This record gives sequence, structure tokens and C-alpha cells, in this order.
Amino acid sequence: MMRSPVATAEITVDAIAAGGDGVARADGLVIFLPRTAPGDVGTARFVSHGRFARGALVALQTPSPDRVDPPCTHYTRDDCGGCQLQHLRYAVQLEAKRQIIRDALERIARRSVPPIEVHPAPRQWRYRRKLTLALRRRRGRWIAGLHPYGRPRAVFSVQECPITEDAVMAAWAEVLQAGATLPEVPELRGAVRVDAAETSFVLEGARSWPHSERFFERVPSLGALWWTPERGTRRLLHARGRTREPSASFAQVNAEVGALLHAHVVRRAMAYEPATAVDAYAGRGDLAVALAQRGVSVAAIEADADAAGWSATLLPPGSRALAGRVEDVLPASLPADVIVLNPPRTGVDERVTDALTHAPAMPRAVLYVSCNPATLARDLLRLPRYRIASLVAFDMFPQTAHVETVCELVPEARS
Repeated sequence: MMRSPVATAEITVDAIAAGGDGVARADGLVIFLPRTAPGDVGTARFVSHGRFARGALVALQTPSPDRVDPPCTHYTRDDCGGCQLQHLRYAVQLEAKRQIIRDALERIARRSVPPIEVHPAPRQWRYRRKLTLALRRRRGRWIAGLHPYGRPRAVFSVQECPITEDAVMAAWAEVLQAGATLPEVPELRGAVRVDAAETSFVLEGARSWPHSERFFERVPSLGALWWTPERGTRRLLHARGRTREPSASFAQVNAEVGALLHAHVVRRAMAYEPATAVDAYAGRGDLAVALAQRGVSVAAIEADADAAGWSATLLPPGSRALAGRVEDVLPASLPADVIVLNPPRTGVDERVTDALTHAPAMPRAVLYVSCNPATLARDLLRLPRYRIASLVAFDMFPQTAHVETVCELVPEARS
């Protein structure tokens, strides 16, 4: 197979694309350039991939006025892929996310998009309560790191992460100090999560962990230790006291913005005065419980059996937790006055949109909480009988290209 030749061109960056790359145009191509800002003028080197190209800015002649100096040394020295927008003023980051949502819905969903409200984060730095790192054994010692953008197999050692809370970084330091008690394999993956209740660590990988108890003893800040073995399911290994959560995977990364989003969804759901609701992809059931406390009969659907069992203990009589995949369980839970969808980045299964399209009675509203504008747009394309009543975005992850969107849908005939 012939490789496309490397080309150079003088460019001006016009916008920020989904994923965080700058967008420029030259030689009839759309060129994606990481770490660039709208208004940058310079020389780019790129490789064509058909109608688009990927490359890098090799000479910056006129910097954009929207550029700032990134405070994180890993961002520039190691090309850290964890953040994509540290080089942009925060107001420009928010506008870029607004445009990313609009572009996805107009281009993929072919929708007319109403004004998009974007809520800024109260904290632009030190907001992350959870940090997942790759663990690699090098010369007999473990390093914990992230991947440089464009090189997913490479890992550099993370010394600091200014978007992550200090307590999380301190716990990671303890984990590495106890590295001799980790499984003896070449690579693993771990996540530290800190909240008001406890600090937990989730390890992924290896088929056995004979020294897990010694590891737990050597990391005194941990309240809970979870393990997902190779080809296995996640389980709680050790806990100090009684861990409150069914799994650390449901923890909100940015607590302050998470609370704002939660309040917005509850407020919009209750605006329709529902007697019944479905909370699909319910996790631990926080939203389902909030609606049930307001007198709504809620069906909380969650594939994780432990999480569904947890929410079942919290829901009052008249509401129920259902363990199973949403696409399997949702049809039998309809009709309902309000449907909340909060799927993973992959969006919803086509059987979910089919169920909403062919429900015996249309809901008053569907509130779709999305962490991926592209899959949100794809799913909206499958819901032609619903129109967008409102779009509200929440900047859950400042300095990155990720954004949370609440898309409020109502039946097309509803005013």
C-alpha cells in the first residue's frame, strides 16, 4: 500500500473540532492540527487521508490572541493526551464546546439547533476526583502514566496533573510506594477515586493477585480496594469499615458540575409534572431516588446488578430498580411520562430508540444526558418523531474537549 506523501501549506486555523484539534483548510482539504487555536497563522505539515488530512503546526507566524501558556509541563513536554485545550483561554474553550455540539447535531442529526446554553465549571483546575492511569513495569519498578496524543501504546510517567485534586495525586503516590505488592505482570491499569466518604482504588488486569491484602495494608488512605482481573468481573477485595458504594465506576469525576447537571435534569423532568418516569442507565440510582422523593413512580434500569441492587435499597415503595440492559428492559417499562437516558459514550442501542419511537403512548419528554455529541446526534437521527426543546451543556471537564449535554426532547406535535 502506497503511503500518502507529506505536504506543507500556509494555513489559518478556523475552529476547534470534536476531539480538540484545530481545523484549517488548504489544497482543498480539511486539516486537523492538534494544539492549535482559532486565529493561528503558520505553516503546517500534514498527510492526506482522502478528503481530510492530519498534521502538525511546524511554524507559528501569528499566534492567536486566544492562546495562553499551559500550566502543565506534561502538556507540552510529553504531548499528554489527557487534556486537549489547555492552550486556550477558558471562554474560548466554552465556545468551542458549544460549536462542537452544534456541528454534530446539524451535520449528523440534520437538526435545526436552538441556542445552546453552556454552564462553566466553578473550578477550571483541581476538579477531578478520579484519575485513571496506565501502570507499566520498567526495570523492576512501576510507573503510573498517561498516553501521548497520537501514540496510544506509549506511556510517560505522570508527576503532576493540575486538573486533578491533590488528594487523588497523594493516593497515587501511596499506590506506587506499595508497587512491590502489585501483581507481577508487565502492565496494569488503575484508578484512584476520592470523595467525602472514602478513597478507593480499582485495579484492572492480571489473572491473580496474591498480595492484595498486603497492598491494601500499605496504602492507608484507601477505604476500598476493587479488582477487575483479566477476563473477570469487578469485585470488592478489601474495605475499611463499610464501603457505601456498589462500585467506584459510578463516581462523578467533577462533583460540583455533576451536582449542577443533576439539579437541571431533576428540574426539567419535574416541569412535566410526571406521575411515572424511567431512569435508564441509572447507575446507583441517584436521579431515580431524587425523582421518587418528589412523588414520581420511577423504574430505574441498570445493567450492573450490584448498582441496581443498591438503588433498590434506596427507592421508596412504588418505585423499582430493574437489573438488565436498557434495550432489553425498557419496552416493558413503557409507557412513562418522562424518560431519562444517560448512556455511556457509545450512546444507546438502536432498540432503545425504536422503543421510544413505537411506544404505546409517547412520553411527555425524553431527557438525553450525553457525554458524546456525535453519538447523541446519531441517536437523534433515529428519533424523528421528537423535536429538540432545549440544549444545555455543562463543562464537566475543563481543559479537555469533552462536554456533557442535556438534550430535552418532546413529541413533534407537542407545543
